[in-house]
Amino acid sequence: MKKIIIITGAGKGIGKAIALDFAKACLKPGDFNPVLVLVSRTLSELEDVAAECRSYGAETDTVQMDIADIKEVKGLVARTLERFGTIDCLVNNAGVGRFKPIAEITEEDFDYTMSVNLKGTFFLTQKVFSIMEKQQSGHIFFITSIAAEMAFKSSSVYSMSKFGQKGLVEALRLYARECCVKITNVMPGAVYTPMWGEVPDALKSFMMMPEDISGSIVSTYLLPARTTVEELVFRPVGGDINE
Repeated sequence: MKKIIIITGAGKGIGKAIALDFAKACLKPGDFNPVLVLVSRTLSELEDVAAECRSYGAETDTVQMDIADIKEVKGLVARTLERFGTIDCLVNNAGVGRFKPIAEITEEDFDYTMSVNLKGTFFLTQKVFSIMEKQQSGHIFFITSIAAEMAFKSSSVYSMSKFGQKGLVEALRLYARECCVKITNVMPGAVYTPMWGEVPDALKSFMMMPEDISGSIVSTYLLPARTTVEELVFRPVGGDINE
């Protein structure tokens, strides 16, 4: 049976790893047949990921868009429904951050972070959840961060946005429990992704990799309908990176 899965921020990092692990699940015994709708602002990255997913047997669609643009969010949902008829899973992975001392944060930094991490995530979730609520099934993942519970000095606005995402998770879960929709909050610690920019080798060796996170997300999705995992927390074995 086909499962229609939207993954935002799918061109690189954790989103790419999630897409590939969903695709690889096609190779395992069983009837899991994902249709991956891969979303990102950079089409060239999406096409590379889509080609690899297809090599494992997964049907894949690519959508170049910015989730901070609400018109584009509406278009994504409409396009997915028109092509596939429903949405079974949403992985809210797209996220951005500006990491500076609090005195150096600009209005542009603030708006950039909040438009994606809060506004875009909220309105995409709102539209997808209404579909799942009607069909009485579905699963929404939020890739938040340990910064949703713990602040760091250079991450003031990023943490603010992630605390907000966690608030959305908790509020949405109150609705979701009434209609058999699963909500999972995924909180990784330091993962080596492009968001970090240049990282010294010594620090990189301490960090987790995207594939350390993605496999558990796919396993969580494939659990029986009667069971939900509400939170997944990942940290480097040595703990958090302190500032």
